[in-house]
Amino acid sequence: MMYICTKLIIMVRQSISFTEPNDKWLKKLVDSKEYTSKSEIINDLIRQARQQQSKIDWIIARLEMAEKSGFTSDSKADILAQAKSSANG
Repeated sequence: MMYICTKLIIMVRQSISFTEPNDKWLKKLVDSKEYTSKSEIINDLIRQARQQQSKIDWIIARLEMAEKSGFTSDSKADILAQAKSSANG
C-alpha cells in the first residue's frame, strides 16, 4: 500500500477590477508566458508585498529596540571598533 501526501492549497475566488493600463500590463505578462494567468501574477505580487512588509516590520522592531536602549557615551572610534569586531566574528 502506498500513500501520497500532497500539500493542499485552498484558493478563494475574488472578483477585482483593474484600470486599463494595469489590465494591459497583466495581459502582456500572461501573453509573454512569464505567468500562466492574471491570478498567478496577483498572488505573486501579494507574496512579494508580504515579504517586503515582513522586512519592514523587522527593521521597525530593531529601530524601536535601539531607541529604547538609550544613548551611548562611546566615542565614534569605540563604536567603529565594536562594529568591526562584531563583523569579524
